[in-house]
Amino acid sequence: MMARPAAMPSVQDWINNPLGVVDGVFAQSNSGPEWEKKVVEYFKEKLKVNGAQSWVPSLNDVPLHYLKPNSLVKFRCMIQDMFDPEFFMGVYETVDSSTNSKVLRCGKYKDVTDCGQVDFNSRNAVTSERQTFYCVPIPGESHQARVVPSTSYTPNRHKRSYEEDDEMDTQAQQENELNSVGPPNVDSHRNVESKRLETEAPSQNNSPSRCSSNLDLNFPLPGEQGPACLVKVYEGWDGFKLNDMLEVFGILSVDPALSLMADDKEASSLLDPTESMETVEEQRAHSPPASLVPRIHMLYAQPLQHNNPLLPSAVSEDKGAFLSGVLSELTSVRSELLTYLTHIFLGDSLAAEYLILHLISSVYARRDVLPLGKFTLNVSGCPHSSPYTDQLYQIIQQLVPSSYQICMSLHNMNNQRMVPRKDYTANRLVSGTLQLASNTSLFLDETQLEQGQLDATGVRNITALGNLISWQKVDYDFNYHQMEFPCNINVLIVSEGRSLLPSDCQVHLRPALSPPNLEEYLKTVQLAQASSQLNKYRVYFTVARSLDYNISDQITKAVEEDFVEMRKDDPQSVSAEDLHRMLIVARLLCLSYGQTSLSRENWIKAKQMEMMRISRTQQQKCVNGNEP
Repeated sequence: MMARPAAMPSVQDWINNPLGVVDGVFAQSNSGPEWEKKVVEYFKEKLKVNGAQSWVPSLNDVPLHYLKPNSLVKFRCMIQDMFDPEFFMGVYETVDSSTNSKVLRCGKYKDVTDCGQVDFNSRNAVTSERQTFYCVPIPGESHQARVVPSTSYTPNRHKRSYEEDDEMDTQAQQENELNSVGPPNVDSHRNVESKRLETEAPSQNNSPSRCSSNLDLNFPLPGEQGPACLVKVYEGWDGFKLNDMLEVFGILSVDPALSLMADDKEASSLLDPTESMETVEEQRAHSPPASLVPRIHMLYAQPLQHNNPLLPSAVSEDKGAFLSGVLSELTSVRSELLTYLTHIFLGDSLAAEYLILHLISSVYARRDVLPLGKFTLNVSGCPHSSPYTDQLYQIIQQLVPSSYQICMSLHNMNNQRMVPRKDYTANRLVSGTLQLASNTSLFLDETQLEQGQLDATGVRNITALGNLISWQKVDYDFNYHQMEFPCNINVLIVSEGRSLLPSDCQVHLRPALSPPNLEEYLKTVQLAQASSQLNKYRVYFTVARSLDYNISDQITKAVEEDFVEMRKDDPQSVSAEDLHRMLIVARLLCLSYGQTSLSRENWIKAKQMEMMRISRTQQQKCVNGNEP
């Protein structure tokens, strides 16, 4: 029979009892100024060990009631909101009423004092400051992005939660207490009750009267699932930004006293003794039940360049070593991917080429207000009457870590809340569907847009989408003013004719096939792709997007000469804007082959692709005279 985690030696102690480590370092340093740094370094070193991060249970994958309170956990998330800084008692002194002896205790990484009576007038008490982030699972994260590698933590107890285990322990403890003279361990009873309340969360969550109507978890996208967390940050919070993707490592806190605080003002046992000046709405938003919105006291946070579980989360740290084994296969994987997408586009290889370029595009820099690297694609000529666009989105959803589909029907445009807004009563940022993490694929289905009148909300939403596409920014609504938040979102627009929204590139679909049953055909093409093959495509997109790129002086001169030559006969035939687009296509084309500098061959191919695309678009204009 496997031993309980608490009894395991060293390697498990820092995961199952991190507060023991914190208290030990605090005691050894006699509350000296260096102890906090030592704690953070201790856990950073532990997590650097090969495979150590996979030993830490994840809130994304393990149900909350299987996680041990006050244990080390990790959480892959996006910062949805940042609350005001709060004060807490970093060091406090407790008094034993029977002996009057005083003990100095550490209050960091905790929500509730350990035990004993707190001496609030102690000269040794230290008031500290921390920041709180409201974090949600990465919006639109696909199922495959949530799949955990086989090395990661899975709970051993399939039929028993920590509540049941602790009840068994309590029975054994009560038997020991009958044979001992000392008083019962009050702390352990409190912890059992804490875990019992916490494990009841799933059944409460199913009750609409308890949660759905009263507690809004403020997820940006409708229908999202997963825990939201209040992450307590103790240092370096200025280095984090709204909508950042993080993997947080910290101490899980689900004490029921946190849930009672909003209802009961007698918070003398809490580490923050100051009186609350929050409104009821603010308390509800900032102090939700810990069984539904647990707290994580951050020890370390790893910024994520991407959320593809098939790759290291911080590719840039050792890019050369990692990419050497992948780049050799990139060209062959691209060829297989092109064949797959050509089938999806009913034999149109040009549209497939442009989709590949779109899916590896990313904003790599900003020059003044201009985002460099974006490549919004409009695929026009999509059938309106069939479920083709829905199936196309499902296929793209399989290839990228995060995505979201917006059906641009009149009803959706007039009713959907796309832009986040500040709620000053609850003092929180109310999320909208455009509050997305970096490199999310946003799929806009314009084939569903029918005739009718856009109301004020619809106009705001269309304007917000236009600004997102053109400037890669979303203007959040702060009532009296708007605040600009830069973003990096891949926008793909599918439409019958030319989109009413701006785009960097329009390619008109020209099917070479006409299957009698389109839906069945697409399903067959999808099923023909093995899971291992799809994984290759997923790795391909993330790696190609992460590559650096440059143009040599020699190639720059050749491009300039080419531009002059193209304009020689007709200066109006090729504009500066056309040249700019060709350079973007050439850049993405190089990256799609795993090449980091522009070659003459890829420049020629980019020009040919653009000429074919423009020719096709002009032909379509002749067919549809009303096309802009």
